[in-house]
Amino acid sequence: MPPFLPPALPWAKALAYPALEFGPLQLPLLSGALPPSLQGSLYRNGPGRLERGGQQVGHWFDGDGAVLRIHFGSQNSQQSQATGLYRFVKTHGYQVESQQDRFLYGGYGMTPPGPLWQRWGLMVKNAANTSVLALNDRLLALWEGGSPHQLDLETLDTVGLADLGGTLPEGQPYSAHPKRDPRTGEIFNFGVQIGRRTLLKLYVSDPQGHIQRQATIPLTGIPLIHDCVLAGSYWVFCIPPVRLNLWPVAAGWQSYSDSLQWKPHLGTEILIVDRQSLEVVARRETDPWFQWHFANGFVDQQGDICIDVVKYGDFATNDYLAQVPSGITSTHAPGYLNRLRLDAATAKVLSVDPLIPHPCEFPTLAAAEVGHLHQSLYVLTHRPGADGVHDLFGAIGCLDLSSGDPRRQSFVLRDLGPNRYPSEPIFAPDPSQPGQGWLLTVVFDGNCNSSEVWIFAAHQLQEDPVCRLGLPSVVPHSFHGTWCPSPNH
Repeated sequence: MPPFLPPALPWAKALAYPALEFGPLQLPLLSGALPPSLQGSLYRNGPGRLERGGQQVGHWFDGDGAVLRIHFGSQNSQQSQATGLYRFVKTHGYQVESQQDRFLYGGYGMTPPGPLWQRWGLMVKNAANTSVLALNDRLLALWEGGSPHQLDLETLDTVGLADLGGTLPEGQPYSAHPKRDPRTGEIFNFGVQIGRRTLLKLYVSDPQGHIQRQATIPLTGIPLIHDCVLAGSYWVFCIPPVRLNLWPVAAGWQSYSDSLQWKPHLGTEILIVDRQSLEVVARRETDPWFQWHFANGFVDQQGDICIDVVKYGDFATNDYLAQVPSGITSTHAPGYLNRLRLDAATAKVLSVDPLIPHPCEFPTLAAAEVGHLHQSLYVLTHRPGADGVHDLFGAIGCLDLSSGDPRRQSFVLRDLGPNRYPSEPIFAPDPSQPGQGWLLTVVFDGNCNSSEVWIFAAHQLQEDPVCRLGLPSVVPHSFHGTWCPSPNH
């Protein structure tokens, strides 16, 4: 096995070496000033290490999860300050592999080591690396192939697997993309259960995370469902024509990623569920596409369901993401944000409207607008003139939809400068100014091989950040995060 060599491209430097845990420590102010009313914690999750013992992971999704907490508070009720803390999620697989300094498990893009006869039926490692869900008394590190891991909200110490009130069996898939209703506090999530029959498991939890209601929906084949969307009284899934060939995975011949097959002749299936009864309202096949992420959904004045989603023409995006750990990407796989209008009774696609002309990903919005008509969306996109094949996203975009007409929206693109790469922008509301707030992003600066926290005024994205904070070491590019306001805010 050749030694792991650090990649040369600026963005790839953030992935070249395993992350270093740090904190808690006060973060230095690099420019601007902390907004006094920004009170709470930003949590982010992503792969913190992509190699062990000189061996590289098989896919970006295989790295061990590491959670970043940036806490904003006031000292002596007067001076604002920010504290940083970064910890790996101490999963069972992480601990065992750390002791031996080598990979011992399979993953999304990896097969287990050893001869074939030893690989049959081996479980993959729960990487706990995709997203986080902040509850009142704990933080959940999410990975869609298994149970969530429970962390301490303040120390990020790993407590163990979470059973969500005793109703989630150990190992049961629980998606990394739950949706929280801003009015009821209910949490909607799902998992794809593979067995004699493939089932879509639906979970509705109370605000404390305890599952109160469940349902199952039979699926055809073994599809890849990464995300879902709430839209008023509906819960919508778009099931792309990607199917898993399970036998090579079970036998240890291939990884999950290599065994996923793009079958466009199947079309994408739209599944509409009543969010109260959890019964299927409609399901219908339509033209094929793939998506990782939805932005949001709502019901319009005509009673139609509108969902905003980043659509890909095929499944090449998986190949692109598999190339990221090497630092050399060569697959063209752009995704574009579109609005689909659906007939709520039949799931028929009534219209498709492009929202942003640029390739983009990681769409986010204010938590108060989830499932309802939204005013703004935020995305990662490329810098003007950037190569979308070999370069990562280097800009943040804000889509203003306040006109109510997706064909008359305005889009603001904020270029962060050469060799600077932001993470998914997270909106933090300003409690002193309703409707206003900040965008928080972790930026890797490839010019000086460092990571920072940038805070923008969300309504003034073209202006300089209101504040920049230094981090003590490089935080590798992460996937998803959340904002958790302080209890008194």
